[in-house]
Amino acid sequence: MDNKRLDLNLLATLEALLEEQNVTRAAARLHLSQPAVSAQLSRLRDMFNDPLLIPAHRGMMPTTKALELLTPLRIALDQVRETLITHQHFEPAQASLTITIACTDYLQAVIGLAVMNELRRQAPGIRIAIRSLEPPRLEAQMARGEVDLALMTPEEAPKVLRIRPLYDENYVLVGCWNHSQLSEEMTIEEYVQLEHVIVSLSGGDFSTQVDQVLQTLGYRRNVVLSTSSFLFVPEIVAHSRFVALVPRRLVAQRSDLKVVESPIKSLGFKVGMVWHERNHGHSAHRWVREQIARIVGCVSK
Repeated sequence: MDNKRLDLNLLATLEALLEEQNVTRAAARLHLSQPAVSAQLSRLRDMFNDPLLIPAHRGMMPTTKALELLTPLRIALDQVRETLITHQHFEPAQASLTITIACTDYLQAVIGLAVMNELRRQAPGIRIAIRSLEPPRLEAQMARGEVDLALMTPEEAPKVLRIRPLYDENYVLVGCWNHSQLSEEMTIEEYVQLEHVIVSLSGGDFSTQVDQVLQTLGYRRNVVLSTSSFLFVPEIVAHSRFVALVPRRLVAQRSDLKVVESPIKSLGFKVGMVWHERNHGHSAHRWVREQIARIVGCVSK
């Protein structure tokens, strides 16, 4: 390889081709025409003396050499991008920036509005995209720059991503405001006899981790409704005789619900902030992370 003729644009094209494994999608990502990307792929093949990508049933498949190149290529290009960006001092009031945040519906409801309002107040030129959290795809989405930041349970995050804990959440039992069977002194025997709504994030399940805990204790609760979102649950129980376990912060401002402690102790989860190494040193992204940590700290108290 003649290093004197090295073209960084070609390496950026190679990164896009290896990640997308499709010339058309790579061209769209690079804002180039398909013929231009095909011509660059031909030059890359000559440069590395390898086909790099070969036709497959759907799109293209990387060769062994291409797979070996991908990780060091990403690292090298990220370092170049970082060099071009991080020397600039970030000024929120003058910044023009788009941030994509992935999180669950619960977190959108509990802290989403506060985060969006405060970031926009300090940085009027910022644009914020909120998208649904997809843990199995998160690492790839962050590597491709499709997601900049995720708010989620840290235990569910891919190990290669950076994590910052934010707060601990616990579950409370809720029902309509005049539900006579809800009380702080409720026993597990009384609890399991009620009609329960549960949240199945995958959809359609009538059993959760709570039911596994109950089973070890010799109990089985009466689950009558399964929904895929926490956001609907407060409305459902407010207008029925159903009850549900929900995160405390989700119903903190609801005066139309009766809220009692769960008879099953130690039910809860952690919430954290997750990001990719490629964004770790970026001054704007670092500022956004610090602001979110501060905002969430105030909201979650």
